[in-house]
Amino acid sequence: MVIIEKYSHLNGLEYLLVHKPTLWQEIEAVVENIDAEKCKTKVSKEKTMKGKLLYSPIELNKAFKSLLRAKSWQESRVSYWVTKDEKLIRKTLSLPPEKQKTEIEAAAALPIFSYNQTDFVKDRVAIEVQFGKYAFVAYDLFVKHLAFFVGDHIDVGIEILPMKSLQAQMSSGVAYYEGEVYNVIRQGRGVPAVPLVVIGIAA
Repeated sequence: MVIIEKYSHLNGLEYLLVHKPTLWQEIEAVVENIDAEKCKTKVSKEKTMKGKLLYSPIELNKAFKSLLRAKSWQESRVSYWVTKDEKLIRKTLSLPPEKQKTEIEAAAALPIFSYNQTDFVKDRVAIEVQFGKYAFVAYDLFVKHLAFFVGDHIDVGIEILPMKSLQAQMSSGVAYYEGEVYNVIRQGRGVPAVPLVVIGIAA
């Protein structure tokens, strides 16, 4: 596969190139080493593409996972406690998880455990490989990467997406690079408040 486009939000790519060039080279190598044709295994059941052989999101994800794990990119979780009171959330947001719970309980409120999980983290950089529906990408960009950044677990989040040309050869409803970059730009320069690199790939 090949990287066709890159979008740098809040200087995410520039940060990587200056401070983590080896990680960026690893990501490029992983993309280049994926044989997309081996992942073209899904027979479409949709009316407009019935019987056509499509790229399988499951197989593409497996290929990325195998190569990234081989380079020591590991799953990570950020845990936190929430409650219904807005002022209490604002007060506890920046605290460590154990202190969040204590503060919420001290205010006689109910602490609710929650967490965000990301598949690939290494040296304070997180990667999400997304061949799923549009809503999953929005969650990655505006919740997951932001949570890891605010929690001081990462410096940059990376989102790997198919270009429209690749997405057209997949099941309907899969998010694609051009559409998601539009969504980020539409929010304004500072939103989401986390340095990101959105990568568009093709077969």
